[in-house]
Amino acid sequence: MEGQQEGRAAFRQKSAEIVVAALFFLAGAIVVYDSLRLGAKWAEDGPEAGYFPFIIGLIMCIASAINLVAVFAWARDMGRAFVEVGQLKMVLAVLVPTSIYVGLIGWLGIYVASILFIAFFMRWLGKYAWWKLAAVSIGNSVFFFVIFEVWFKIPLPKGPLEALLRLN
Repeated sequence: MEGQQEGRAAFRQKSAEIVVAALFFLAGAIVVYDSLRLGAKWAEDGPEAGYFPFIIGLIMCIASAINLVAVFAWARDMGRAFVEVGQLKMVLAVLVPTSIYVGLIGWLGIYVASILFIAFFMRWLGKYAWWKLAAVSIGNSVFFFVIFEVWFKIPLPKGPLEALLRLN
């Protein structure tokens, strides 16, 4: 039963095409709306601030509308699977922890969040020994701290641990 479910479609091609076209249309509409707020005309001294973004947003809306029409007008091959359940699980296995990592950067700083992120993947996917994941994840963060903070003088987001160690 499990293997059978892995091969079934999580999303069909038609659904994916509709969702992507609708999202691009929405993004284009937001650009058009905000461009009109800024001013999207040609003024005496040249284009207003929203002129070029307005054109880009309009192109996005037109292209998205064409894609939506195409999905319904030329529906061949739209019933095939866009992504199967097993494939989607593999994507989510990386996407979810990565999203959590990005969220943790604001609270813990990039170095501590990176230690946790690398250690998590090494343990979860690689089944490495604790001493190896500690060496690699901590070593990686120390390496990048030295490169960015010490050598290039580029401050990256830091958290409470760096403040405690006076590395701010």
